[in-house]
Amino acid sequence: MRYIIIGAGAVGGSIGGRLAEAGRDVVLVARGAHLEALQRDGLRLLTPDSDLRLPVTAVSGPRELGELRRDDVLILCVKSQDTANVLNQWALAPVAGGGTAAELLPVVCAQNGVENERTALRLFQNVYGLCVWLPSVHLEPGVVAANCTPQSGILTVGRYPDGIDDVIKQIGHDLAESRFDAPVVDDVMRWKYGKLLNNLDNAFEAVSDLSSDEELAERLIETGREEGIRALNAAGIPFVGAAERHAVQGDRMRFTEIPGAPRGGGSSWQSLARGTGSIETDYLSGEISLIGRMRGIPTPVNALMQRLSARFAAEGRAPGSLPIEELAQMVRDVQDSAN
Repeated sequence: MRYIIIGAGAVGGSIGGRLAEAGRDVVLVARGAHLEALQRDGLRLLTPDSDLRLPVTAVSGPRELGELRRDDVLILCVKSQDTANVLNQWALAPVAGGGTAAELLPVVCAQNGVENERTALRLFQNVYGLCVWLPSVHLEPGVVAANCTPQSGILTVGRYPDGIDDVIKQIGHDLAESRFDAPVVDDVMRWKYGKLLNNLDNAFEAVSDLSSDEELAERLIETGREEGIRALNAAGIPFVGAAERHAVQGDRMRFTEIPGAPRGGGSSWQSLARGTGSIETDYLSGEISLIGRMRGIPTPVNALMQRLSARFAAEGRAPGSLPIEELAQMVRDVQDSAN
């Protein structure tokens, strides 16, 4: 298999780098200064145990590859707001021997949120989910850092909407030989809905400095998660709970700071730090808002966090710049209004 990593940022760069280190055939897809650095110098992958320089092929899109190979695997690592546009770029790419990527190639959604697989299935015949537990950072062109050891992450994989086949077994095997735990499951979306609940803290972390009052921060985050649990339960959507996740994770993913590569925050925080102008929380807090509205379950805190994070992205505000006391008052106000 050749792995084409579409979106070689923190998660994509870490997955692609570890696969390349293990001897797999890898292509990284990136843009701008990051692409230029990858093409010029290769990928620099920082981990708690190593500083690697990997000479990986890097392109901006399918045209630079010509005909795709029949053993290609597309691993989608872009933010959810970019999924539809990116998939449209790849769907009609020709595959050697006839046919298109959408008809013949597997696409693996290695992304937060739960909408990407459904979006992919509109175009692609063979879609797989990948639940990402991979603390990592990309803030500098050509460089990504994966912060956990001894395994870089846990990447739970399965066919979408459910099931297991030989393709995902092989993908899981290759990931497992690349410093990841990669359980192959027949209910991957149950894992991704569980991750969605954890990702509800992304918006809080993006807009406010949670370290300034960790006890208050945890209370605020819990209000969002409680809304999420109520919404998922009302919709009858199964999800993996914290106890089950911790049992799987064990001590195989120990977060470690990497000198010279501080991880200021998660993916949404990093979007604000890089000034990308967009943020993924429409598909995180916004997903809970959507499910709640469809089921008549109030989700005022998640709706607030969705609005706030979108405003931060649009206005180019620095991550964490809203004082946590102000955020707490805003949360109380929307809760009072909903009661």
